[in-house]
Amino acid sequence: MAVNTGAANFIHAIINEDLETGKYGGRVHTRFPPEPNGYLHIGHAKSICLNFGTAARYNGLCNLRFDDTNPTKEEVEFVESIKADVRWLGFDWEDRLYYASDYFEQIYEFAVQLIKLGHAYVCDLSAEEIREYRGTLTQPGRNSPYRDRSVEENLDLFRRMRAGEFEDGSRVLRAKIDMTSPNLNMRDPVMYRILRQTHHRTGDNWCIYPMYDFAHPLSDYLEGITHSICTLEFEDHRPLYDWYLEVLGLENRPQQIEFARLNLTHTVMSKRILRQLVEEGIVNGWDDPRMPTISGLRRRGVTPAAIRDFCDRIGVAKSNSTVDIGLLEHCIREDLSKNAYRVMAVLRPLKVVIENYPEDLVEELDAENNPENPAMGSRKIPFSRVLYIEQEDFLEDPPKKYFRLSPGKEVRLKHAYIIRCEQVIKDERTGDIVELRCTYDPTTRSGLESGNRKVKGTLHWVSAPHAIKAEVRLFDHLFLARNPAEEKDELGYRAVLNPNSMEVLTSCLVEPGLAAATPDQRYQFLRQGYFALDPEDSGPGNLVFNRIVSLRDSWAKIRNSGN
Repeated sequence: MAVNTGAANFIHAIINEDLETGKYGGRVHTRFPPEPNGYLHIGHAKSICLNFGTAARYNGLCNLRFDDTNPTKEEVEFVESIKADVRWLGFDWEDRLYYASDYFEQIYEFAVQLIKLGHAYVCDLSAEEIREYRGTLTQPGRNSPYRDRSVEENLDLFRRMRAGEFEDGSRVLRAKIDMTSPNLNMRDPVMYRILRQTHHRTGDNWCIYPMYDFAHPLSDYLEGITHSICTLEFEDHRPLYDWYLEVLGLENRPQQIEFARLNLTHTVMSKRILRQLVEEGIVNGWDDPRMPTISGLRRRGVTPAAIRDFCDRIGVAKSNSTVDIGLLEHCIREDLSKNAYRVMAVLRPLKVVIENYPEDLVEELDAENNPENPAMGSRKIPFSRVLYIEQEDFLEDPPKKYFRLSPGKEVRLKHAYIIRCEQVIKDERTGDIVELRCTYDPTTRSGLESGNRKVKGTLHWVSAPHAIKAEVRLFDHLFLARNPAEEKDELGYRAVLNPNSMEVLTSCLVEPGLAAATPDQRYQFLRQGYFALDPEDSGPGNLVFNRIVSLRDSWAKIRNSGN
């Protein structure tokens, strides 16, 4: 095996040591093990990049395995979305797609083996009684009155549980460990419960299902996993993970290694809360562009390269921390800055008539597609007598140092001419400004030697006869608080929902070339941000653009200032 020497993080340092000692025969085999009970989010992207990236670093293997042990919350929809997300991020599990349900028979036999070894028993306590007997962090637990059943009785009851003789919740199989352990996970944890629920893969073949903590280490073992990388909340579960494998006498046991999960400001990473946002209609589905789900980020227009870059920059740590969402936005901007087409779009149009421009003249002006990437070439844009600019680019009574358009003042139109506002037309009924009458200087065309006269303001615009109508959706953080999951209000995270997290503009105008826009192409609307066509709501003659991210990059400013 060709090894990338040098530790990129503490996990790689562990693997390097294992390779030096010959542990696992020089193999490196990881897995990404999602539960198919929801859509993946940006935190899962970190785990995907770490597991698949670690395998690639050491020329090893990485499996995709669905830990589908709870059929009450699992759906085929979630399975398919997870596969799509992993592929979209750029990773390939090849022929190594597995499910914990693939091993249900083997896991059952492992449970039987534990009973025979005297390390598991059938318990008739209710769920509430089990919690009561379990004790607390400061008080030891109490043994179940069913803990000393004979091996024969436990085997008989467990087989009858599988045969469906008992009601749901009436009995469970528990590991016999230590009810006085300071680690609550070791206080005779439940291994199996009775649950009559149709499974998305095994149908009604089973009415008992293994608990995650029991199925997970055994699935890792059965797949030959060497390094079972998981997030920090499973650190207290590691003694149980190891106990099952050791008591069963299994060789070449995988080792669990924990790393800090990703926490992001103005975001929640709880799958339970994300599910609530969807089910309560607070967002428009799992792929709502405001969601931190991978499918939401993809629909918004974020690229997989930007997410991989972000995951690489935040690194792998041993202790939890919260990453400023500004870093994610910075990574997105850095990627798009090199690859997005610069175009012009007017989101809130204000009509401009250039009175001294010929009525029947249309000029085709040159415009570069991306000044940072000359290989992207240039395009022609039409210029005519009637244009539209942004409403906010005109003030009738401007303050000092206002460099946009106002009565008697000049600005340059991007790629075009310098114009001067001569007259303001208002609606007689409302007093609203509806039109500007301007003049232009024909000697100031951009790109011509005679067109180098300088003015302080440059505006984007579109030609009225050629512009195409579009809907534009502007997004802000879904939550106002930096750490919404920590809110103590009785409404919890609901108390800090941002009521202005999405603004829909339906009267936007874009330059005509965007008629050929496709969802896989990204654009910088000059002075407005980066945008992509919504893949779900757009169609022929119906352009809907999502703003991926604004142009302002506070993270870059902080970084460059040295703070």
